[in-house]
Parts: sequence; structure tokens; C-alpha cells
Amino acid sequence: MSITKLLGIKYPIFQGAMAQIALAPLAGAVSNAGGLGIIGSGGLSADRLREEIRKTREITDKPFAVNLMLMMHNIPELIQVVIEEGVKIVTTGAGTPAPYMQTFKENNIIVIPVVPSVKIAKKMEALGVDAVVAEGTEAGGHVGETTTMALLPQIVSAVSIPVIGAGGIADGRGVAAAFALGAQGVQVGTRFLTTVECPTHENFKKAVLEATDTSTTVTGRSIGGPVRSIKNSMIAKYLELEDAKASRDELEKLSLGSLRRAVFEGDTDNGSVMAGQICGLCNEITTVEEMITSMFAEAEQVFEKLGKVKFQEARELTFA
Repeated sequence: MSITKLLGIKYPIFQGAMAQIALAPLAGAVSNAGGLGIIGSGGLSADRLREEIRKTREITDKPFAVNLMLMMHNIPELIQVVIEEGVKIVTTGAGTPAPYMQTFKENNIIVIPVVPSVKIAKKMEALGVDAVVAEGTEAGGHVGETTTMALLPQIVSAVSIPVIGAGGIADGRGVAAAFALGAQGVQVGTRFLTTVECPTHENFKKAVLEATDTSTTVTGRSIGGPVRSIKNSMIAKYLELEDAKASRDELEKLSLGSLRRAVFEGDTDNGSVMAGQICGLCNEITTVEEMITSMFAEAEQVFEKLGKVKFQEARELTFA
């Protein structure tokens, strides 16, 4: 079964579950536009998650999901809210859904983990999940080490469940590339940061709009928690501390509250502007609907052009 039929969506696109950002205004708009809107529950209380779910339902009557960061202490309470509110799709990260799979299945909840490696993808399939998101290191926020180009086809070859490609996708060319590598859909985060409905401070959006292909870097590798963000004063200081072999406590003290400072206060110099390497293509503000429809229209054009012209050109160049 295709991912669109499985989830009841028009376009095979997931909106990334960006912490503090992937809330009702964005998730509802994405679902209304035909994609899968996702509420990011990271940092939310059970009551706040319930509120966001209900706000999303006021915006859309289309399917949407909740992302669960499984390392969070209140995951059992969040899962209970998901069940009570009748959400039928969850994506997961930062841990294994194994302890909760029976509960999910008993409540007819579709489970789609985000994975950074073939090994974990195979483990997730063995658990009985419905699909996986293969996310490359190009993505913003918490990342693995393998690029999307290398990771995606290897996971597609290793599992029999649907695979969603993520990391470094911001236009129709990226969508087409993911499908060419075997994906049934894509997950996009950074491009959604430059939409009208994205509930971030204007300074945050401006930072993404002005970023280029070399504007991001990864911090936190020394403590086993790599995160990709746009370079600024806080990031530079963090990297200095890492180079000096600072303790986890010192690093966490510097970064504590940094995402909130950037997202809500607009402090993009001392806050954490999590975004992916594809920033350089995110150079205009559009509505979510405009973004999604143009992305898939471009993907269709790419496939048409490839089918009629590019493969023949490549063959002539290769075998001339």
C-alpha cells in the first residue's frame, strides 16, 4: 500500500516535527494542503499536547500526526493523550518505540520512526512499525552521520516497509531524487520554516532566508548528541568549549533555552536556529499550500524531463 493511501493524504510529504515550531498553526496548514502535518511534542506537557491536538482539529479535518521524542520523561502521559484524543499516526525519535508498540497497535495507531541507519531501520521493521523515515545528516536539528544520498537507498534495499526520505529536500528536484532512490515520500523541515504559517519569530525566518549552503554546522558530537544549526555567536562559543573538552554540564548550561530564545524571542545570535544544509534554497516566504503544490509540480516536471531527455543524453555521453 502506498504511503498516501496508508495515511489518507494527497501528497507524500511529511512536515518535520521541529521542536517548539511544529505546533497547531503549521501542522494544521500542512494537513489542509494535502501533506501530513505533525505536532512536535518535544518539551510539551500532556495538557499542552492535548491543547495543540485540539487546536489542530479546529484548523483541519485532515489526518495529522504527533511526534514522540521517546527519551522524554513524560512519554507515557503523552501517549495516553494521543490515545484519548484519537490521533491515529505517530512518528518517533530519540529512542525505541518497542515498549509501547503493543499499546499503539491495540489502539490502531500507525507508527513511523525516524531512523539514521540501516541497522536501526531493520530493528524497527522487526518491531512491526508501518514505515520509517530515513533522515540524512543534511537535516536540521538532531542528526546522524550518514548523508541522505547514501542512507536512503541502503534502507530501501534493507526493509520491505515504506521508506520516507528526509534531509536536504526543499524543492521538486529533491522530491524527485528521493523517489529515484526508492522513497515513497519525503519529510521536509527547513523549507517549512520559511512559510507564512510557521509560528516563529520573524528574525528566525530571516536567518533561514539569508543562510547559504555553508551557513550551518553541527555541535554536540563530543557528547553524543549532534545538532545542526545556523552558525552564530552562541554556536561559535559552543564549538570552542567542545574543542576545549568542556563537560556536558558546561555545554548544556550554554545551550539551555537557546532554541526558545531564537524561536520566540528572535535572538538569532545567542539562540539556536536549527536548520538544514538546504537553507540556500529556502529564499522566499510562501504559504504552506503554495510551497507543497509547487514542489510536486516541479517534481513532475523533473520526471518528465528525465524521461524524455536526460537519460538519452546520459547514454550518449557514456557510450559515445
